[in-house]
Amino acid sequence: MINETQIEETLNGLFSNLDFAEEPAGLYDPLRYMIGIGGKRVRPRLCLTVYSLFKDSFPEEILQPAAALEVFHSFTLIHDDIMDNADMRRSQPTVCRKWNDNTAILSGDVMCIDSYRRIAKAPAKVLPQVLELFNTTAAQVCEGQQYDMDYENIKEIPMDGYMKMIGLKTAVLLACSAKLGALIAGADERTCDYLYKFGYSLGLAFQITDDYLDTFGDSSVFGKKIGGDIVNNKKSWLLTRALEKSGEMEKSGVIQQGSGKNALLSAMEMKAANESEKNAKIARVKEIYTDLGIDEDAKYEIIKQHANAMDYAGMIGLPRVRYEILHRYAEKLLGRTR
Repeated sequence: MINETQIEETLNGLFSNLDFAEEPAGLYDPLRYMIGIGGKRVRPRLCLTVYSLFKDSFPEEILQPAAALEVFHSFTLIHDDIMDNADMRRSQPTVCRKWNDNTAILSGDVMCIDSYRRIAKAPAKVLPQVLELFNTTAAQVCEGQQYDMDYENIKEIPMDGYMKMIGLKTAVLLACSAKLGALIAGADERTCDYLYKFGYSLGLAFQITDDYLDTFGDSSVFGKKIGGDIVNNKKSWLLTRALEKSGEMEKSGVIQQGSGKNALLSAMEMKAANESEKNAKIARVKEIYTDLGIDEDAKYEIIKQHANAMDYAGMIGLPRVRYEILHRYAEKLLGRTR
């Protein structure tokens, strides 16, 4: 049986030797740069982890599709950074800053094409199902990004709208990663479907964890400055829940002074033009979140989605030792809140 150390070594080897065309360098250098600045590789890691439940080695027919997941994800990040006018990604300049927007658009396009080149190396007997899954997922990720942009102009969105958005933008690619590993390993349809649901629930938990850490995490552990979502009034799970919960509490007449919806909306309108203003805004919104118990609500939701994921994993009927492999993957992915 393939163990986690072998998966880690395989991932390191795969991404340290990922090949892209050499010329024109202005087109392909950003691809090498984007892959080279790292990342958690959670999607190809999940794909290989699921594959390892059924197989004892990693041939090219799984390695290249697994790499395709990371290449596709990196393509979406390049384009996201253009849309967000972002300066930094993984503590390094974004492609649109290191080069320019036009280069980032074109390099992102060819990165998407490269992901399909790698996906097409899946075994011929399952290639139609693999392509259908990947095509559907790719479109869904774009739909999620559009909802995210739409929500920028709406002061308050319902929680089901937020969950739909992160389901499309984040969870479906993790779900695809899990199902892809199962499909290529030759698992039956029922098993593939449960692994998809496992990945989807895990993806929801992963995004809510990211939202939580952006406000309540340790910047030295999280890897980026805390409070960015608050400064930018980004629609996070915490903000969505806080607006929802403060409204509910106001209607019932049970809410602490200064922690109602109007107080939160006022805090969101605070200026953040310099570091002092940013810190003041972050502190005020954090205070309201804590008064409302939003930090604990987020932890509960993460635990709930994690439990849902493990319930789906349990329905597959894997031997205990293999079920534990999925459990350890989920724990490592979400352990940042503990």
